[in-house]
Amino acid sequence: MAPEVSPRRAGGALVVLSLTAFAFITTELLPIGLLTLIAPDLDQTRSQVGLLVSGYAVVVVLASVPLTRLTHRIPRRRLLGVTLVLFAAANAAAALASTYAVLAGARLITALTQALFWSVASATVTGPFPVAMRGRVVALFSTGAALAPVLGVPLGTWLGQHAGWRAAFAVLAGFGLALAVAVVVLIPTYPPAAGGAARGTAPDGRRFAMLLAATALGVTGFLTLQTYVTPFLLDVSGFTAAALAPLLFVSGAAGVAGTITVGRTLDARPIASLLAPLSVGTAALLGLYALGTLEPATAVLLAGVGLAYASFATAVQSRMLQLAPGSTDLASAGISTAFNVGIAAGSLLGSALLPGPGPRLLALVGALLTLTALVVLAVDARRRAARTVPVATVPAAPDRPGRAGDGTAATAR
Repeated sequence: MAPEVSPRRAGGALVVLSLTAFAFITTELLPIGLLTLIAPDLDQTRSQVGLLVSGYAVVVVLASVPLTRLTHRIPRRRLLGVTLVLFAAANAAAALASTYAVLAGARLITALTQALFWSVASATVTGPFPVAMRGRVVALFSTGAALAPVLGVPLGTWLGQHAGWRAAFAVLAGFGLALAVAVVVLIPTYPPAAGGAARGTAPDGRRFAMLLAATALGVTGFLTLQTYVTPFLLDVSGFTAAALAPLLFVSGAAGVAGTITVGRTLDARPIASLLAPLSVGTAALLGLYALGTLEPATAVLLAGVGLAYASFATAVQSRMLQLAPGSTDLASAGISTAFNVGIAAGSLLGSALLPGPGPRLLALVGALLTLTALVVLAVDARRRAARTVPVATVPAAPDRPGRAGDGTAATAR
């Protein structure tokens, strides 16, 4: 049994873990904003600095499940506290890196801490709350991750431009240390298996496998365009470079709005909460393929993609807590792996298509992939509904002792 946690402490833990998600996503994406500053300082090409992001995702893919298995007996407070101390130390090493190799090594350690964090965070943050409101809790937790591209990366980029790229990593190191202290104060100590969300509420191995497949497909679809959205906006839509930052901000803000909105339906309508974002995302991506040369339409459709991606990611995390066939930590590690497979696959697919067909086709290919994910989940839901046979009742046989005329019914099975 999990220990009793006061609502105030549970709320505080939710805020701290949401801020931790914000810190991790900001750290993961920050080299994109600082690329033009890091490359000349360390005498590297921009593509080599770009590997600090793609390589990061690969490490998360490879490390999530093994690390979760290795640490499954460690109490969450201790595990998260140590993880954040290592996160702070790795960012400090990045800030002090004198060579590309040192920076890459620091990023490797940071990626390992992120792999572990995302494997245990969902169960830790939702455990103290009633099952009926866990979807809303997941949405609030996910708001931190959704805010990272909107606030964290732009602020880190601005700081790097004015104080040097090392300053941005130094600030993240200090932030990580403060979060480590807050985690130790707010997260209760108990064995992981005793947590309130340590197991799925409706475990189903087959449906969880379908969720993993749909997650990888959907994220690949979204990232096929989003990884190369800048050339799409410049070359297809004809926007100027000055318009890029406002457009990306609008897309990110729509993602935050989508995360908050989907939180209202996750508990009552978990399947619809998955299908709706994929439907919106597919329509928006198809719209960008068809209408991407029209600037006003592109701005609206780009916001639709941002909204759909963020709300889909939140719905997947919530659904995982229901369908996990065993430990939710291992299930969360699987979801994290599927997400990062999608991120890497989308980036690779986009890079293969970009030189030949060009950026416009990225929207169509992305739409076909999100549509495939939508079909996978819709077919799974339909099969589930078809297997659910209503329980019928028949009158009790009047010649059975003790049942004649008593009006009871026997259940037909």
